[in-house]
Formats: sequence, structure tokens, C-alpha cells
Amino acid sequence: MVKDAATPPCCQQEGSAMSDGQSDTTMQREFLIEGAGCASCVSKIEQALQAVSGVETASMDFPSRRVRVVGQVANQALMDAVATAGYQARPVVQGDGCTGAKNAQDTGAASKAQNPPKAMSQKAAVTNVELLIDGASCASCVAKIEKSLNAVPGVRRASMNLAEHSASIEGDASLDALVLAVESAGYQARARGDLADTELMAEKAQADQANYQKLIRDMAIALSLGVPLMIYGLFIGEMTVSTPAQRLSWLCVGGLTLAVMLLSGRHFYLSAWKSMLNRNANMDTLIALGTGTAWLYSMVVVIFPDWLPELTRHVYFEATAMIIGLVNLGLALEVRARGRTSVAIKRLIGLQVKTARILCEGVEIDVPIESVALGDQVRVRPGEKIPVDGQVAEGESTVDESMLTGEPMPVSKRGGDDVVGGTLNKSGTLLYVATRVGKDMALARIIDMVKRAQNSKPPIGRLADVIAGYFVPAIMIIAVVTALVWLNFGPQPSLALAMVSATTVLIIACPCALGLATPMSVMVGIGKAAEAGVLIRNGEALQTSARLTTMVLDKTGTITQGEPKLTKIEIIGSLAEEDILQLSASLEQGSEHPLADAIIQAAKQRQLTLYGVDEFKALAGHGVCGSINGRLVALGNAAMVRQYKVDLESATDITASMSAEAVTPLYLVVDGALVAVLGVSDPVKPDSAAAVARLQRNGIKVVMLTGDTYATARSVAAAVGIDKVVAEVLPEHKAAKVRALQQDGEVVGMVGDGINDAPALAQADVGFALGTGTDVAMESADVTLIRGSLLALADAITISQATLRNIRQNLWGAFIYNSAGIPVAAGLLYPLFGVLLSPVIAGAAMALSSVTVVSNANRLRLLKIRPDAQERTDAAG
Repeated sequence: MVKDAATPPCCQQEGSAMSDGQSDTTMQREFLIEGAGCASCVSKIEQALQAVSGVETASMDFPSRRVRVVGQVANQALMDAVATAGYQARPVVQGDGCTGAKNAQDTGAASKAQNPPKAMSQKAAVTNVELLIDGASCASCVAKIEKSLNAVPGVRRASMNLAEHSASIEGDASLDALVLAVESAGYQARARGDLADTELMAEKAQADQANYQKLIRDMAIALSLGVPLMIYGLFIGEMTVSTPAQRLSWLCVGGLTLAVMLLSGRHFYLSAWKSMLNRNANMDTLIALGTGTAWLYSMVVVIFPDWLPELTRHVYFEATAMIIGLVNLGLALEVRARGRTSVAIKRLIGLQVKTARILCEGVEIDVPIESVALGDQVRVRPGEKIPVDGQVAEGESTVDESMLTGEPMPVSKRGGDDVVGGTLNKSGTLLYVATRVGKDMALARIIDMVKRAQNSKPPIGRLADVIAGYFVPAIMIIAVVTALVWLNFGPQPSLALAMVSATTVLIIACPCALGLATPMSVMVGIGKAAEAGVLIRNGEALQTSARLTTMVLDKTGTITQGEPKLTKIEIIGSLAEEDILQLSASLEQGSEHPLADAIIQAAKQRQLTLYGVDEFKALAGHGVCGSINGRLVALGNAAMVRQYKVDLESATDITASMSAEAVTPLYLVVDGALVAVLGVSDPVKPDSAAAVARLQRNGIKVVMLTGDTYATARSVAAAVGIDKVVAEVLPEHKAAKVRALQQDGEVVGMVGDGINDAPALAQADVGFALGTGTDVAMESADVTLIRGSLLALADAITISQATLRNIRQNLWGAFIYNSAGIPVAAGLLYPLFGVLLSPVIAGAAMALSSVTVVSNANRLRLLKIRPDAQERTDAAG
């Protein structure tokens, strides 16, 4: 038998069916069943399969929706039997990564993409990969890892998050190549694989706890030696070698210090050694050099005192032990504080439901959430979380959606309304149909978006990583120069002073704080935004949002509620009001515009019969026209009606009155004559004015951009406090208006919710899409506002500005710390005040700098994003 070259080797089995017409040898296969909802379904499917000639056994596992078949029969015959029973089946990947037959391709490439053979996972092309990184300790490590990953052919972009010890890669490189690139840089990497979010968070929490306990133990071991030695040197005796008894005593202490180095500081030295083998240098290199130099110098003093002048026979074992202990303490505190930055993602993951109660043929059964299929009927009782996304079929209730939207008021749900998985059903019982399951659920998409955003870097963070990449080699050079200066120009004992100064420079300049400055703030800021119902796609959008100068707002559905209602019919001709509404609604049947829906709903309320329309035509931004019962009918704005050379003079007073009341006029023309003006009103959202005021207080100019008439637009703008209005703009021209603002030097944000807003959202420096809008708008935007309120937009700006300010504080603190600390460590104060910084103090300061950065980032969690009495309390400012 010739194996199909297109089929992966792991999927080519002797005796497997290579086409529908060939029989399989006796073998075992599994199929995923769709549409099965109860034990009765299981029985039907098993009977249908066992009736197929060649099947030996067929058994279905209901919770996993999988059926296992053993026998000599083609896959297609089995799938046909299941289809005849009223269900759908497709071959699935077995535990060993094999589909068992090539005719799994019959189900389409999509199925193949959803179930890639696990044996191929290390070789398959990828689009987005997350690697878990071990061994990275500072910003210098980040720069090297990102450089190595970006050098892999096929990688479009690679970004590492030091706070999470993970790297995100976009491109089509293989996992093997990515892992090899990280290992070649001197670190360890592994793919996240198929771990669920809950499993990954549990694994990470367990690893962090184990790491924290190890660091505390290492700290205790090191300080148990370092603290007594320091007390001895400060208050009891001299740490010098002048007699044989002192040599023996200090030799024992040196042995104990070596044990501390191997037990408590082993990870520093192993990391430094691996970096050296890979011709790299990082924070661990500086610590290893500093503590190792102090220990070696002290051992030379103990073993060969005659080689050194008497004044230089001083030992520094306490410095080595204290530095190792203090750095481990700093790392432990950093691990503990770092765990708090993921509180937002933990809360989101905690919203995921483990089981669902589905209804099948009148029987309610509880199944794992993974087993819920599209179209299943799900029952939710009061006080229970909604398992998956769906649409209500029966019942009425209120649902608490605050965990996703940040909006505290429960939302009323009844037949036809959408419900979102993870939200809390409050009062009534709901029966709904599952419309999105698994990774397609809104909650799963939100978690994925937040995680990707937390792993991304704003431009300011990438700049810091570039600087850090050159920082460690520069510090090593500075340390050598410092030692040479002391040796050649320093007072006696110049050798000891040179060693102390060089060691202090190496220890105090570790760039760990620099590497944590940006990712810690980004993680907390984006998490805080998610809690407020704001999804920020990446770090660049976060940074740009903080420096916006102009915000462009669409009117319909953004400032207004987006649910227009027909409020007026002004008759000009001889037609009756019902005839006017009947013609208008009939014509609007073919339109998807919100104004059209308002007219149709008004006709339905009066129970009017709608006519068929011939030669229907919709003119974007103008209106609609067509032939109804032989009469040419057009309904639209003034620009459209003028094309028919219709005199609008008779409607001037009517339209002026409507516009003054923020009512949009629509002109109805029948056979070339104006017969009526229909007024459609879209109420302003109650919180739009407050949101606009907050944006303006933040120094942002607000512009309304709409296709509506100038008079109506000005009326709405006046109601919410907007000064600049750009009206009567066609959908295809909205992006051009945004571009014009950018050419004037403005940094522009755009907010919209419709398909016609997508080009403008993409053109803007930052696009904001309302989560109540279309998927197209959300995909075109950099920021999604889950709830349909402009207050969420103001929240997004407040959070972005606070986060960027926090990043700058961290970066400036880290830079100032290093730039000020290095000269002092090198001995700048010695000629003036006779003060030389101790390596122990440098170690404490270095550890404290990392803890300070992490703690400052965590202050963002206390940010109050809603103003009280028009005053914004900024806990991060």
C-alpha cells in the first residue's frame, strides 16, 4: 500500500482507509458527535453504528461526546450512519496523535486545523505561540531572548514578559526552532501546550509558591552566616588576618561561606556560567562576579597573606553571604508581589464554569462544560453562573454582568436576548440555546485578549529593553575601570579599596528593576482595565491612548442609544398616514440601517401588511428607493431627494422644527412628488454628557462625526457638550476626516460601533469599539469597550494615562537609581567625605529597587477610575 504523502507520518497507518471506497482492516477509531444531548441519543447512535456491516463494537462516552468504533468499515459509512440517526460525526485525533485514516479530510480543512495531531505539535507551523521561559532574571535577559527569537526565520514578532517569565511569538516558525533559539541564548523554554487556563494558573501558582519558599530558605541560610559575621566586624573584632590562629578561623569561615554560595547562591552561578558559555551577560553575571570576587580575595588573604601588604589583609566573607541573602530576599518579595499583578486574569478565569445543565427530550443532565455543543438547550437556575454564551428561549430573569462589563446594575433578560458565559443569573430560571462554546465564548476571547495584551510591550518598554541589552557589559567595563583607578591613584590599602569598589559597582548596578519596570505596570494596568470592562489589545494602544489629543465620536449607537424610534409623520401630500407608513416600511425591508428598523417596527406595531419591492436599491449614506405596485418610491435624506429634482421648500419649517428637537428627517417621495417627512429620534445615552465632560477635563478635544444632518447633529452635540461637529459625512469619507485631523498634528482616537465605522477605526491612532457593536468594528479596533457606555471610554483614558505615568515613574526610578548609585559605588564620595559604599549595602539597595518597582506597579490596583464631585482621585499619580 502506498502512503499518502500529504498525510503526516503519524497519521499513516497500515490498513487504514485511504479513501471512502476502501475498507479498513480491523481497527479502533473515535468520532466526535455533535447534537447528542442525553442517554436516549447515545442509544440511537450506538444502534445506528452497530447496524453498519463490518462494525464489531460501537460504544459512546456521553460526557466527552465521543464514540469508539472497532471493525472493518470505511469512515464515511460510519459518518453516514450517524447522520441518518439525526446527528453529525467527524473523526477526531486519538491520544497518540493519529486520526487513523486519511478520510478525516472529508470533514474539511477546518476540522484538521482544530484537531492537529499532537505528535506533530513540535513541527507544525504556528501563528501564535506562548513559551514559558526559565532562567531569565533581568532586562538584559529579555533583550537577548527577544533578539534570539526574532532572528528565527518565520518569526514576525517576539515579545517577552519578564514578570510572567513567558514569551509570545507571532509567525510561522516551528516550535522546535523557537525552543532551540531560546536554549542557544542560554535559557530554557517550553511550549504552553494544551494546558487550560485554570491548569496553567494553578501550575504557575504552585511553581511560584515553591520558588518563594526556596528563596526564603536560601535567604535564611545565607543570612544565618552573614549577619553574625557583620555583627562581629562592626562591634566585636577586626576582620583581618595577622596570626596563624586567625588564619585557621577565617579558613573555616571561608569554607562555610563557600557552602552558602553553593547552597543559597547556586542559581546565580549556574546562570552566570551558562551566560558566559553563550557569550552573554546578565544580572546573575554581576552578582556572581561581585560575590565571587569578594570570596576569592578573602581566600587569598587567608591562604597567602604574605602576598599582600599588611593593610590589605582584610576578609569580606560577610559581604558575600549578606549579598546572597539580601538578593534572595528581594527575589522572594518580588515573587510574592508579582503574584498580585495577575489578580485580574485570575478573576476572569475564575468566572469559567465547570459543568452545565442541558435539556434533552425533557430530561435535564449535568455535563462537563467541554461537552456542551452548539444548539444545546441549557437550563440556568437563580444564583447559578451561565455556562456558555447563548440566546434566551424561555423565561425571564436579571443577570449580573458586572464581572465582564464593570456595570453594577443587573440586566433584564427575556426571550431573544443574548446571555454571556461567566455572568451570574440572579432572579429567575432561564432556558437558552448555546450559540458559542469553548474558545469562541466571549469570556474565553476576553481572557485571551487580556493575556496577549499583558505580554505585549509599549514602545517605551521596548526602548528600555534595548538599553538594558547594553547595560550589563557597560557595568562590567565600569567595574574594571573603577578597580584600575583605585589601584593606580587610590590611597592605601589601594588593592582592598579597588576590590571593594569594583564589587559594589557590580552589585548595585544589576538591571533587574529596569526589566520589571514596564511589564509590571502593563500587567496591572491592562488587568485593571479588564475589570472596568475595557479590553486593550496591546501595549502600543495603551501608550498611545494616554497621549490622545482628539477623540472622534460617532453619533448613532455611540453617543445615542442606537435604537431609533419613529416619533413623527408630517403629511405634505394627499396620502393617509397609514399609507405613508406602509410604503416607507415596505421600502425599508431591504435596508439594515438602524433608522430603517425604527420605521419597520412602527409598521409592525400597527399590524400593517408590507408590500413587495421591485428594483430595490440602497445608496449608502443617502437612503433607499424601489418600485412598489408600479409606483416609484424613494425614502432618504435631503441629498438623495434632490437627485430626483424634488422641491423641498414646502418642508423647510417641518425639518427645521425636527432638527431643533434632535429628530432626523426622512423625506418620502412617490412618483417624483414629496408626500411626507418622517421624523426618527435616537435618544442620547444618559451618561454620554458626563463621559464627554471627563474627556474634556483630561485635556482631550471631542469631535462628533456623523452622516446625519447638521441641524440634528448640532442638537445632539449641544445636549452632551460637544463643540465641534462634522456632519453629513458618507461612510467611505469618515476615515478621510480622521486622516485630516492627524495631518493637523492631532493624535486621534475614534469611537464607533458599526461596520461603516471600521475604516475610520483602523485609520485612527487608537480605535475604540463598543462591545455592543458589530464584530467587524471590534476586530478593527485597538480597544474594545465591553459595555455600550462612553463612560467606559473615559475609564480607558484614565487607566491608560495612569499606567503610562506609572511606567515612567518605574523607569525613571530605575535609571536614576543606577545612574546615581554607580558613581557612589565607584567611590565618588571618598575623596570628599571619606565614605566608601559597602557591597552589603549595595546588595540591599539592589534588592530593594526591584521590590520598589513591583510595589509601585501594584499601586495601580488602587486606582479610582470614577470621579467624585468632578474630581478624579488618581492613586497612581
